[in-house]
Amino acid sequence: MTTKRQQAIAKYLTLTIPRVPFFDAEAIREAAGARRMKDLPPATALWLATIAYIRHAHTDYDTLLDEGYGRDAARFFVVDAINETLDRWGATRRLEPEPDEESGESEPDASGD
Repeated sequence: MTTKRQQAIAKYLTLTIPRVPFFDAEAIREAAGARRMKDLPPATALWLATIAYIRHAHTDYDTLLDEGYGRDAARFFVVDAINETLDRWGATRRLEPEPDEESGESEPDASGD
C-alpha cells in the first residue's frame, strides 16, 4: 500500500524526469521518501533526491572529494555532468550553478564550514 506522499513523489518523478531508467528511479523515489525529506513538499524532495543521486551515482563528485577538493568546488565541477544526465532522462529542468559557483569562488556557509 502506498501513501499519498509516495504517490505524489511517483507523479512528480514521471513529470520531472520521464525517461529515468527504472533502477535509478527506484533509488531516487526511496531517497525522496526518506524521513529526512518528510517536511519538504514532494516535488522539492524529489528534485533534491534526484540531484544528490545523480551527483553521487553518475559523476566524479565522490572522486573529487577523495582527491581533496572541497564540497563546493566538487559540486561546481560536476554541474555539467548532472545536466547531461538530466537531459538524457528528459528532465523538465536543469541544475543551475549557484551565483558564487559561476565565479569559481565560494563563500562560507552559516555554519562556518
